[in-house]
Amino acid sequence: MTLVRRAGPEDAAEVLRLRQVMIDSMARADRSTDWHAESLPALRARLGEPEGDFAAFVVDHPERPGALAALVAGTLDYRIGRAGDPLGTVGYVFSVATDPDARRRGYARACMDTLLGWFRERGAGRVQLTTSAEGAPLYASLGFRPKPDPLLELWL
Repeated sequence: MTLVRRAGPEDAAEVLRLRQVMIDSMARADRSTDWHAESLPALRARLGEPEGDFAAFVVDHPERPGALAALVAGTLDYRIGRAGDPLGTVGYVFSVATDPDARRRGYARACMDTLLGWFRERGAGRVQLTTSAEGAPLYASLGFRPKPDPLLELWL
């Protein structure tokens, strides 16, 4: 049985480590870790807000005490409602990572199931994410479907 738990402030460094594992797996990723020191206090504070719009769920590494095996993190966002989604609460999954030596054990799926439950409890009518080719089968098995809408982004 996989024990998924909500990450707390004490997990912040390990959450950043696993986020970097995910970033490093992406094509053309900036593998720099210089940003970790600046990001750590804000992450620690957000992990300490159990009623906020951000949550991270983790599995402890079974062979390495103090380390995490898997991470899933997401946020809730409000959008003005529309047909089929009158409340406008949207979940967004932005970080899914499993330690390379802990893969293929169902940890990411268990964390995703927990995060999806958290989204449902808070009234999210839909959940969005972006995926790599490697992650796509997991998300498809959970019911995610590709959207035809192209994503545009502007950095400020």
